[in-house]
Amino acid sequence: MSAIVGYLDAKSLESNHKLTIHKMLSVQKHRGPDGEYLASDNKNFSFGQNLLSINGSPLDSPIFKSGGCYVNANGRIYNFQELRAQLELEGIKFTTKNDNEVLLPLYRKYGLDFLNKLNGDFSMALIDEDKKKLFLIRDRFGVKPLFFHTNGHAIYFSSEVKGILQVPGISPKLSSEAILHQLMQTMIAGSSAFKDIYAVKPGHFLEIGYANGRLEIQEKKYWDLDFPTQEERSQHKKDSSDYIHDVREKLANAVDLRLKGDQEVCSYLSGGIDSCSILGLISSFSQKPIPSFTIGFDHESYDETSIATEMAKMVGSQQMVVNLAAKELYGHNYVDTVWHAERTFYNTLGVAKHQMSGVVTSQGYRVALTGEGSDELFGGYPSFKRDLLLYSPESEESVALRKQMDSSNKLFTGAILSEDLLSHDAFNEVLGFTPSWIQPWMKTLELARPLLNKDIQEELVEYDPIASIAQSFDSNKINGRHVLDKAQYTWSKTMLECQILNWGGDRVDMANGLESRPPFLDKELVAMALNIPPAYRIKGNVEKWVLKEAMQHIIPETLYKREKFAFMAPPAHTNKAKTEQRNLLFNQYLSEEKILKAGIFDLDKMNAFIKTVQQEQDPVLQVRQDALVNHILGLQILSDLYIK
Repeated sequence: MSAIVGYLDAKSLESNHKLTIHKMLSVQKHRGPDGEYLASDNKNFSFGQNLLSINGSPLDSPIFKSGGCYVNANGRIYNFQELRAQLELEGIKFTTKNDNEVLLPLYRKYGLDFLNKLNGDFSMALIDEDKKKLFLIRDRFGVKPLFFHTNGHAIYFSSEVKGILQVPGISPKLSSEAILHQLMQTMIAGSSAFKDIYAVKPGHFLEIGYANGRLEIQEKKYWDLDFPTQEERSQHKKDSSDYIHDVREKLANAVDLRLKGDQEVCSYLSGGIDSCSILGLISSFSQKPIPSFTIGFDHESYDETSIATEMAKMVGSQQMVVNLAAKELYGHNYVDTVWHAERTFYNTLGVAKHQMSGVVTSQGYRVALTGEGSDELFGGYPSFKRDLLLYSPESEESVALRKQMDSSNKLFTGAILSEDLLSHDAFNEVLGFTPSWIQPWMKTLELARPLLNKDIQEELVEYDPIASIAQSFDSNKINGRHVLDKAQYTWSKTMLECQILNWGGDRVDMANGLESRPPFLDKELVAMALNIPPAYRIKGNVEKWVLKEAMQHIIPETLYKREKFAFMAPPAHTNKAKTEQRNLLFNQYLSEEKILKAGIFDLDKMNAFIKTVQQEQDPVLQVRQDALVNHILGLQILSDLYIK
């Protein structure tokens, strides 16, 4: 784990690369406090890394060279021991314990096909001087971040945007399109909040040629979620017990892989099946109790501490509950979380996770296993169930549940869903329907767009963010698939990377130098899970049915029988203290001076909207308004922190 940075200049114009690299690293020292490293024998390029040492001594350089090739990598290769053993049989010698040392031998043997052999969470820069090419590569789901900026003859890359903003001549500016996307919650893969700064897409790499004094940049995909077509599913049927066995076996293997390393491991523990399953499996592998960390909230409707504590006691885990109230979720902690995430968030859960990662590292732990990715694989979100009931083939069971859905919202407790069924032509054309997960943010867009100032509105007058999202998907991975597959695919290509793995994952964990490892995104587990029939992912009214059955004897009975509930922090309206703390942020970042300085919102319309928010009494509308308010505050804070 680390921060990686670097640049490639086809014209060799960079005169003080060491100072630039140092500045890029210094602003990301939270990602790697164990040493700063620089590598370059060539005037065209330079690599740098801040190291968070997990495997190997901090004295070992994390930037490896072999012949004319260099690799600078952030993340973890979980199957590196297996790969290393195979290479050693072929006479390859290794000098460190660093898992990234296997990367160049694999590249030299297999070329870029070596990526298909890696089971891990990573971003990396690999340069091949003989071929005059730089490769910027990101893992399958985008667990690890990687951003870049190019001016035509040079390209700069960094684990976080703030590193690129240290490069002389780069002036930070928020992207108008990104402003709109953040207000409606849904970013597009490959984008950032900043103009002319982009992310390498998950499962992709950039191939950058630098011969003849100019850059030639190509984006290439090496992996994507690939659900079987319905025709393919009909040809490969297995009994439900086989899938239950496969889930149990693959998840256990994924957890076991992530326990390896020189550091002691702990576990995040909420009251959900995902983290409880992880802790249960860790406990079965470990000879001593594994510590667990739980977020506690001061509102019973949002607090899952009781189930988490039951799980911890069941396996003998020493549990620490991190109780968070208004003063921890707002104020400078809120601002710090925006600075680290470099994007907005709809709920203060991101702030809560930032606070918890700080507690974990203060207790001496640098590695935590987490539950991200389970809902994406096994159909865990209520929006998926809603689409399954609305658009899947008729059955007696689905008809009965659909009637219940039409008359009550109980099927979707704890979720932000649209009361009305909304539709958009672009999604209908690509998917055949408009998925439920995007619909509440379509409603938010209707509220948010008029709040923008006149100049941004004019700039975006012909821009349709919903259509842009729909058109970003690969139709080859959608056509012929089941409704549930389509819903899971489109969510995973947007919300997973830009939300859950960002302000819910890497960015708030690495803010405190904590390496989080999500076993559910394991390469082998994912490959198996894609083949699980929709009827076993959501069975009747039970989300993640196959996972629940696989983990039945590992998790508490209370949790096994419990309905899925969306884990989020209590919104600001839930008590007076939170409302007061939120209003202090209003006073600080939504003052007339700050609104005019940022130039994002129309002053009069924003003042009227905030007044409406402060007077609203309907709890359903308050939840929706809280999401938009958090995005508005986040944009104002981003502007204040980054735009000079």
